[in-house]
Amino acid sequence: MNEHNGSGIALVTGASSGIGATYADRLARRGFDLLLVARDEARLDAVATRLRRETGVHVEVLGADLTVASDLERVAHRLRSDEAISMLVNNAGMSAKGPLAGADHRALEAMIGLNVLAVTHLAGAAATAFASRGTGTIVNIASVLALAPELFNGVYSATKAYVLNLTLAMQQELGRQGVRVQAVLPGATRTEIWERSGTDIASLPQDMLMDVDEMVDAALAGLDLGEAVTIPSLPDVGEWNAYSAMRLNLAPRLSLRHAAARYATGAAALHADAA
Repeated sequence: MNEHNGSGIALVTGASSGIGATYADRLARRGFDLLLVARDEARLDAVATRLRRETGVHVEVLGADLTVASDLERVAHRLRSDEAISMLVNNAGMSAKGPLAGADHRALEAMIGLNVLAVTHLAGAAATAFASRGTGTIVNIASVLALAPELFNGVYSATKAYVLNLTLAMQQELGRQGVRVQAVLPGATRTEIWERSGTDIASLPQDMLMDVDEMVDAALAGLDLGEAVTIPSLPDVGEWNAYSAMRLNLAPRLSLRHAAARYATGAAALHADAA
């Protein structure tokens, strides 16, 4: 940690462009030193060089492909062993388009590997390290599609629902140990993920697309406000609170000794017809 830093190191994955690079910029300006992780080391170096020049913080680059087990473990080991790391932004992810029927299963498996397995591995490493010290922040980048799977590719939406559920469980587990965990659910954001998934961003309704700077600034404002879940586009946070309360209110009735009466009635009717 250098002499300019009082916040520790923020490890940001997928930091060579888009949401990750913008988080790196904003966190550097908040006084964090940075450990930036991505596959594209040339672009990562460019981001690091600019941030060193503009902010004066220490920026380290760690080239890693998080779909490769050895690379993933290298990053996880750093999270577990470096006590200066105080924040993880679990951002690296990829997208896909189109229906499940006829999809390229290898592309879907790669997406699941990055969006689910890598996120879980790094979240677990950070959780272990931060809980042992009683402090730290984990930000998991999900998507509004976790709440609306009908709107896009089902497998991508499912991976983001996983990230949301994982984060909610982590909040329950780690909150009492001094670790903050936030889920960020962006809507459609102007990043390269669209081009990489084969989607023409110009084909999307422009009033749905948020600039990445505004999205990340809103997410960090949500973190400052203590939000467990931040949805940058949602005008009324009371709607999310009502949704969460309704979901939690179902809990006492989701696992009971007997089936609901409507199913018993249906079974009785079937038996009567058979007789």
